[in-house]
Amino acid sequence: MRKGVRGYDGRPPDDLMWPVAIGEIATFPERLCVESLDNQRIRANFGTRMETVFVKIFAAALAFSQVAVNPSAVKTEFSRDRDQRQVAQLLQAGCKHMLDAFAIENINIDDLIETAMNDPQAVGGETKEFRGINLGDLHAAYRQFCKRQETAKPAVDLGEVIDFYNKAAANLPDHNKLNGLRLPGVSVVLDASGRHFADMFQDNQRSSWISLNKVPVHVRNSFIAAEDKRFYQHKGVDERGLVRAFLNNLTQAGRREGGSTITQQLVKNLLVGEDRTYERKIRETIIATRVESTLGKDQILELYLNAVYLGRGSWGIERAARNYFDKSASELSLEEGALLAGLTKGPNYFSPDRQPARAQGRLAYVLGRMQEDGMLGAAENARLHGRPGLPSLPAMAPNQRARRDIGFHFVDEVTREVKTVAGVTEAAPESYTIRSTINPQLQRATEEALQEGLFQYERDNGRLEFKGAEANLSQAIGRIEAERKPNEKRPAWQQALISARLPLYDVHWTPAVVVEAPASKKGAAWHVGLADGRIVPLTLDPGTQRKLKIHDVVLVHLSGGKGKAPGRAQLRMRPEVQGAVVVLENKTGRILAMAGGFSYPLSQLNRTTQAARQPGSTIKPLTYLAALGKGLQPDTLLSDDEIALRPVGARARGGREPEYWSPKNYDGGGGGVLTMRAALENSRNRATVHLLDGGIEIKPEASLNRICDLAVEAQIYRECQRVYPLVLGAQPVRPIDLAAFYATIANEGTRPTPHAVESVERDGQNIFRHQATSVTIKSVDPAAFYQLKTMLQGVLARGTARSIARLSPYVAGKTGTSEDENDVWFVGFTNDVTVAVWLGYDNAGGRRRTLGSGSTGGAVAVPVFDPIIEAAWAHVASKRALAPPSLEASRQLSCNSSDLELNESRRRSRTAITECLRLDRKGRVIDTRYRLVSRESDRQDRDEIPIRGRSERAYAFDPSRSPWESPWQGASQWRPRREYELRGHHPRGFHASRRSNFMWRR
Repeated sequence: MRKGVRGYDGRPPDDLMWPVAIGEIATFPERLCVESLDNQRIRANFGTRMETVFVKIFAAALAFSQVAVNPSAVKTEFSRDRDQRQVAQLLQAGCKHMLDAFAIENINIDDLIETAMNDPQAVGGETKEFRGINLGDLHAAYRQFCKRQETAKPAVDLGEVIDFYNKAAANLPDHNKLNGLRLPGVSVVLDASGRHFADMFQDNQRSSWISLNKVPVHVRNSFIAAEDKRFYQHKGVDERGLVRAFLNNLTQAGRREGGSTITQQLVKNLLVGEDRTYERKIRETIIATRVESTLGKDQILELYLNAVYLGRGSWGIERAARNYFDKSASELSLEEGALLAGLTKGPNYFSPDRQPARAQGRLAYVLGRMQEDGMLGAAENARLHGRPGLPSLPAMAPNQRARRDIGFHFVDEVTREVKTVAGVTEAAPESYTIRSTINPQLQRATEEALQEGLFQYERDNGRLEFKGAEANLSQAIGRIEAERKPNEKRPAWQQALISARLPLYDVHWTPAVVVEAPASKKGAAWHVGLADGRIVPLTLDPGTQRKLKIHDVVLVHLSGGKGKAPGRAQLRMRPEVQGAVVVLENKTGRILAMAGGFSYPLSQLNRTTQAARQPGSTIKPLTYLAALGKGLQPDTLLSDDEIALRPVGARARGGREPEYWSPKNYDGGGGGVLTMRAALENSRNRATVHLLDGGIEIKPEASLNRICDLAVEAQIYRECQRVYPLVLGAQPVRPIDLAAFYATIANEGTRPTPHAVESVERDGQNIFRHQATSVTIKSVDPAAFYQLKTMLQGVLARGTARSIARLSPYVAGKTGTSEDENDVWFVGFTNDVTVAVWLGYDNAGGRRRTLGSGSTGGAVAVPVFDPIIEAAWAHVASKRALAPPSLEASRQLSCNSSDLELNESRRRSRTAITECLRLDRKGRVIDTRYRLVSRESDRQDRDEIPIRGRSERAYAFDPSRSPWESPWQGASQWRPRREYELRGHHPRGFHASRRSNFMWRR
């Protein structure tokens, strides 16, 4: 803000009214930051600035005059034309009231004004209350309204005063809201082990309610002595308190003293806000008087003690007592209560943690006021008088309120869930204890893996750009150096870095401050300092170097540094790409970890539960499950030839057949036959779609209906879009629903209910406990689920996730990539947990951004999954081979460990897996190998099948032509029926020469 008269721009003193017109006001440093200026400059600006300030001052004085003279008849609106005389009379009455207050305090206001006029420096000097004030204008106002003398020119335009007052006093908050109000409490969120994890509270309200009758009298008196000596005498505004504050600020240096009453402070905190404006002060003054007419003094004091902010993140005296002294407010001693009372004036300025000397002086002030006001007994007075010097600060509990840096999306989910299941909100007056499901160690590992994976993807694809440092500590370092203590050995940059509050408080890279830029000589390096005092070289590219300067804070990854070697720092940057990870416990559905995005401060959207994206090939197991449930086996042979399906419900128009849907494989190839297992392991799109034509039901449309019914039964979707591209991942899904489906596979058909809240307690009483609920998929038996599990195990052993083939004995899962590489997935499960990983760009404004060619679930999502599953084994359940089939499933299956078909195993790895085939009632393996293709086709194609590239992208259809936006037009995989007939293909995808054989086998 420009210095000078501009300092008067709309910023009022904290307590104004008539002391302004007499000699300015008690307290408002921001309003009174105007430096001394020569009279010529003041006069030059008077018409544009000072007039406006005088209007605001007199509007505030009008509010004070009414509440001081007749508080039961305060008007909130005056007529500019008719009421100017009445306003002048009210101002005169208010001034008389203030003169009486000065007289009671033995202050001769006339002498003070005469001194000010003769020698402004004697009264104003460097006192902020008089900087930039034209005492001649104040004197004219004093003579007009206080002495009722005629003046050559009115001090202020009362019409403008009325306009400003009417605007400020309009639409006042309802003071009756305070009657019976219980302030929002703090609910404690525990982790799965019962340890404190987080607090749940409304913004700027972190209180624990305590009734006034439980607060000791000496504690109540300490707040009254510190803040409002005449609390039990005034009616909301205390003119004598204003006078005392004004006089003290004239005669004493240091922090400015205020004159607001406890009632005014309560109104400011709960009804009108803390904006330092004249409008707020007018509203506060009027409402404070109304509150006094509605609530009793004890009600006001009780609300105040529960609402006032006292530092250490504490709203209210009960919370403060526990945070500072680890006890209830009902147990506070005299000194402890007085220390807290002293903090109301400025919790940071008088902080006993950071400013113990100031806190000690403030404690002495409060105790002294209590002595002067006769609030202490004889014994207490004697004890205080017998103690030399300032009183010692009472012993305090350590300030252990470490800033939480994990689980912010998860806590949001807890907040939403607990509101649904128990009706608990952040605004609830009671305090609750919420037992959550989170595993903090796994949560940290999950966030770290996702953040590093997102960075690595953008770095490897050349999409990263350094846009600037997280912060710059030059000013903080300069301040520390200026106030350096003799015994402080740490460098200023280290102290500043430790104290810095960075914007991305949940990003788990290491903060570092640039302490050395390279000299001009070749080969010189940048160096950064770490919080532990080490200085290490920083690897940078030339483009980034131009954007850095000394004392910039950056995020780095440390490498090397074995033994005494310092290691190196590698720069980390904020990626634009987003991601989501959710970890479920298979049997219970407990959410053990949840990362809803790269960083909560950047985006509060929880992409695991609040967003749905196309799942690509991670939805394919649904189709294979339906086929296995109909009796097909993992070794059933499928065609990988072209296939064309007529759109569901499509009709010919104008004599023209509708375009048929013809999906492609990711690598563009295809042809021949392969087993169901190989088709799923290598994510073959055409082979998957061939299952619709006889593999599940006779007709493709009926097969699609069966898949949709199964999807709804498994709660993947609430409503299923009955279009063929669904089987390749066209319909968006939430990561948490997809994770629950894969947990269902791990459980052989029992779907757990994902949840974040285990129980809720209030006052030691359990008001909610999660009831273990699960849904059994009845339309598919456990044997089919186990067969599918072994097939998904092969995805790791030989398929699209073979980069983590070492985990295949312990993990089963599926990769997925949506059309145009907009989304990449990997969902994997062990015996105990399921982990769903998604990466992609947010679709801002409906615009879809591709991850780029070659960005597949196996290449991008699997590397994020790897460290998370290792952390799950370390912190949740030990690493064990995937369990054998349940007793019920084993009765229907014959399982053997094999390399499958010899010719297929030669083309892939020789990793052995369990192959389970369904038995008939006589215990014989049911042979379905040639149910969908002929033996002739198999012999013809067996030796011609090339080594197929692993495919996972579901070539479904253009999302802009999704089922909810007519997908059937214009997609490249849609072709006219005639084109297939000319090429010798049957519309369902088989060569016409093979049709009869196929029909016979079906």
